[in-house]
Amino acid sequence: MAEVDREFTAFVNERGAVLLRVAYALAGNQHAAEDLLQNALAKAYARWPRIRGDAEPYVKRILYHDQVSGWRRRARRAEVPVADLPERPAAGDDSDLRLLLRDALRALPPRQRAVLTLRYLEDLSVEQTAALLGCRPGTVASQSAKALARLRQLVPALDELTTPAEVTR
Repeated sequence: MAEVDREFTAFVNERGAVLLRVAYALAGNQHAAEDLLQNALAKAYARWPRIRGDAEPYVKRILYHDQVSGWRRRARRAEVPVADLPERPAAGDDSDLRLLLRDALRALPPRQRAVLTLRYLEDLSVEQTAALLGCRPGTVASQSAKALARLRQLVPALDELTTPAEVTR
């Protein structure tokens, strides 16, 4: 069992930062990302002796599936309305744009956020993304289109920074 512990610890030390970045993109905030990654690593550790080959895709798949399961649970909870919407900073320098983009990504439904994470952060194909999320390629394409359109609505300054080829790859 000591060998399993050493292998797992080495994996987490080597790939933990990358996995946390993926979890952050999925969850939308640091605390939720840390929780998501911690749960995924706990599940991976329990199956570590059976994981063959590169463990990173296996752990990422756990992240994506756990995030989807969380959406389903949250979808059953009622939303709490608030009297006043929070103010959004105006687009100015790059840091303002990054903050606007971060807030816009958080405003997307979780499935759309996951599709964008897989397609553009992880640079996966439509087919690979569909396989990881357990849906059809057409669903990935439509969710990508809807998410990008919504981002353009929320952050109009993005249109000035991107070309159609960059967005539709």
